Amino acid sequence: MTVTVWDLVLYAGALLVLFLTPGPVWVALIARGLSGGFHSAWPLALGVVIGDVMWSVLAILGISWILSVYGGFLEALRWVASAMFLIMGVMLIRHSDKSISQDNRLTRPGMVAGFLAGLAVILGNPKAILFYMGMLPGFFDLSTLRTPDILAIAGLSAIVPLFGNLVMGLSIHKIRGIMASRGAMKRMNVTAGILMLGVAMAIPFF
Repeated sequence: MTVTVWDLVLYAGALLVLFLTPGPVWVALIARGLSGGFHSAWPLALGVVIGDVMWSVLAILGISWILSVYGGFLEALRWVASAMFLIMGVMLIRHSDKSISQDNRLTRPGMVAGFLAGLAVILGNPKAILFYMGMLPGFFDLSTLRTPDILAIAGLSAIVPLFGNLVMGLSIHKIRGIMASRGAMKRMNVTAGILMLGVAMAIPFF
């Protein structure tokens, strides 16, 4: 390996700062956590992991090549992600007076929906794009990286955000469990729906 342990420690610290900075992933995680608990939140966290790994690897391979190949696709993906969160937000608000067990349309198709939502929001997340494309080259000399180096960087890019998102999802689940009354559930679903609509409106314009 050409990177040192200290280089990786500094990069892990930067990833932690990235996670602690609120953005679309936070909003999406809170919304799904409120609507379906940890069961709905952890698939979204897994989807985010795929995007984090992809961005880190693509940043290493070269920014100009990425833009030439994926530029149009990523722009279209922003609108797909926006539509996905718009639909989920509207559904939550429309059925805000029903519990998750009474109305499974709120989480259909369950884990797959959560995973795809996480993947879409991280691929269209300007904060992640700017970090990996702009800051990752400042931590490592990309021209000297070998396969073990790339695997170590990609691994950290997956583990640090995943751990943070899972802890956050579990925390939201515990708070959700306290709010078990019908009135609280309605307010929670409306809040989650509004958050999802906010993500839907923000993604295309960043």
